[in-house]
Amino acid sequence: MSDSRALGGGSTDDGLPSVPEKPQVPQSPRDRTKSQATPGRDSTPTGGDQKVGFFRRIALFVSQVVSEMKKVTYPTKSETWTYFVVVVVFVALIMTYTGLLDLGFGKLNSLIFG
Repeated sequence: MSDSRALGGGSTDDGLPSVPEKPQVPQSPRDRTKSQATPGRDSTPTGGDQKVGFFRRIALFVSQVVSEMKKVTYPTKSETWTYFVVVVVFVALIMTYTGLLDLGFGKLNSLIFG
């Protein structure tokens, strides 16, 4: 079912709800060029002219590591056991597949080369 008003025909009293016109927003071209050079690392404000010491940076790193480790969600005992079983079964399947391929190629080699 198509709206005949959209095609330019029909009357405005055809029982269909009127569709409001989309408001026209004036489009101004956006200048995407830089007005100045990107500031270098030396010119960025660091809170002062004092450089942070070596041991302070290490302490900051350790505190951030501890903060991130508090956010880690460790698996439960049952989830860990499930993951362990899945990995062991997968490795056993891959070992079986590889062993059978090796056995098959060994038999083929002995048939061809005697």
